[in-house]
Amino acid sequence: MSNRHWNPTTRVLAALAAGLTIGIAISASGNATLRAIAAAAEPVGIVWINAIRMTVIPLVISLLFVSMTSFSDIQSACRTGGRALMLFAAMLGGSAVLAVLTVPALYRWLPTGATTTAALGQMPASSAVHEQAQQLPTFAQWLADLVPTNPIRAAADGAVLPLVIFSVLFGLASTRIAPDLREALVRFFRAISESMLTIMRWLIAIAPFGVFALILPLTARIGASAVGAFGYYVIVVCGVLFVQTLALYPIAAIVGQVPVKCFAQAVFPAQAIAFSSRSSLASLPALLEGAETTLQSPPEIVGFVLPLAVSIFKINTPVLWLAGAFFVARLYGAHLGPSQIGLILVAAISLSFSTPGIPIGSLLLIAPVFASVGLPVEGIGILMAVDLAPDIFRTIANVTGDMTAAVILSRQHRANGARCEAPSIKGRAIV
Repeated sequence: MSNRHWNPTTRVLAALAAGLTIGIAISASGNATLRAIAAAAEPVGIVWINAIRMTVIPLVISLLFVSMTSFSDIQSACRTGGRALMLFAAMLGGSAVLAVLTVPALYRWLPTGATTTAALGQMPASSAVHEQAQQLPTFAQWLADLVPTNPIRAAADGAVLPLVIFSVLFGLASTRIAPDLREALVRFFRAISESMLTIMRWLIAIAPFGVFALILPLTARIGASAVGAFGYYVIVVCGVLFVQTLALYPIAAIVGQVPVKCFAQAVFPAQAIAFSSRSSLASLPALLEGAETTLQSPPEIVGFVLPLAVSIFKINTPVLWLAGAFFVARLYGAHLGPSQIGLILVAAISLSFSTPGIPIGSLLLIAPVFASVGLPVEGIGILMAVDLAPDIFRTIANVTGDMTAAVILSRQHRANGARCEAPSIKGRAIV
């Protein structure tokens, strides 16, 4: 293959394929020495992901601030933000419809038995889940925490949603100060965003090594096996999330008026990072580059919508929560009626915006919902135990949904003939 075709995307794809193939072969061999060698590569991948994550907070803050100052007035910013939130809610509604149409039907064939049900009470994760569920904030506490008393502390804690609110308010407030002071702030935050993107270019240049180091030990541990009830749950969730991801391509093409091939090329680098890191935030730089460089989306829109989307928009939540609820209900012999299903989906849509930015964050939030529909909270421990593969698929669905939202809002922006100035990252290749 020539150097012209051996591009960064191809290298990442080759690393994914190599990690999967070698890891599955090591798992099938059962050789302890080979597994130890594969495990030794894991710290390299973790260091790479940590290096990406260290740039995310300053990148989100700086991009949101500069995007806010690029709007001609506060009304324009509020309109864009309102459209984004309405689009997120509509896409979550579509996800809920997909969940209702697929999940209950698929679980009719779930293989369960008395032996499986009797063993559930012995799950070691049950007490841990109870303790974590008790630590969940109430709605009033969550609402109060949206406005950070200390933005620096929020950044240190990785509390992204309060930081998003702070950054938006900070940017809007700067539009009301003297022009020379505002320009100084814009130049400062523009310099931060450019510096973070430079670091990201360095890190993404070695992305194939990082992806390989993450995938190899993972597949060496779990192999390709998935049997029984737990394997069935994994297959159902991953299958529905895969269908959800595929459904976003024609939506982007029809509603966003972007060719499917171009959309696929733009979103694939972010999907590759999502696959290996299980982090939507870590995929943000690749999303920004794909949207602006490949799709030629307006920088003032993607610079605002994508940081907001990766922070609060989790399109997979209705599918994940309903699938988990039906799985636990079947295992424990419980029944979910229309009212319980409706409650789960309404909670999934409304609470998805506050999902913690950790791999099991959405499963922690579902604990009160389980209690309200009569499902045992202990079942969440089972979902956590088999969450590895579903987490990968739902992260891919999330970043694809983020790009779809950006495409649709970019089309609306062009249709409205909006004009504003914003710094571009075009030409600064990340992936």
